[in-house]
Amino acid sequence: MPPYVEAYPNENLTTVMPEQYRYTLPVKAGEQRLLGELTGAACATLVAEIAERHAGPVVLIAPDMQNALRLHDEISQFTDQMVMNLADWETLPYDSFSPHQDIISSRLSTLYQLPTMQRGVLIVPVNTLMQRVCPHSFLHGHALVMKKGQRLSRDALRTQLDSAGYRHVDQVMEHGEYATRGALLDLFRWGVSCLIVLISLMMKSTACGCLTSTASARWRK
Repeated sequence: MPPYVEAYPNENLTTVMPEQYRYTLPVKAGEQRLLGELTGAACATLVAEIAERHAGPVVLIAPDMQNALRLHDEISQFTDQMVMNLADWETLPYDSFSPHQDIISSRLSTLYQLPTMQRGVLIVPVNTLMQRVCPHSFLHGHALVMKKGQRLSRDALRTQLDSAGYRHVDQVMEHGEYATRGALLDLFRWGVSCLIVLISLMMKSTACGCLTSTASARWRK
């Protein structure tokens, strides 16, 4: 790693790094820092340190999705800041099939949270960085959002699910599906990893942003 200019005098980093390795973070457009020879988990440690020092979000460009997932796990060990992946579609331009439902769910969750992300790390594979994403207004206009204490009838919820692109099926098997069974409504939301079973006709949302009923709810992995 080449030598850099002096670090902030009050930073903890200066007490543990040799003088020739200290550096300041870019503060203006066009400023660059080149950090090399980061072997093993050194890259994750450095990115976590930058995320702690920087007052805004940090974007980390990974060579591919495999490295993005590895960096996500490693960086999460070194910082309490939010760490998110914007997953690659993992499909070729002319493939006749859609991306996996888990990938779609992960991307929607990340894109929805980005506008409110004050600090943290966003990890993006280089192929994903080259692709366009839907406008933020479109995403929010078609997202299924529930607030704590909000009450919905089953018919109103079904209408909202249909307009948001959810599919009504006999048995829920994957993201984006829901099924009705009498007073029960099974829902597999985008952005979550478990099935939600809603009971009773009048339902109420919880603080976690997932739906539950006024009576009870069952979660299935």
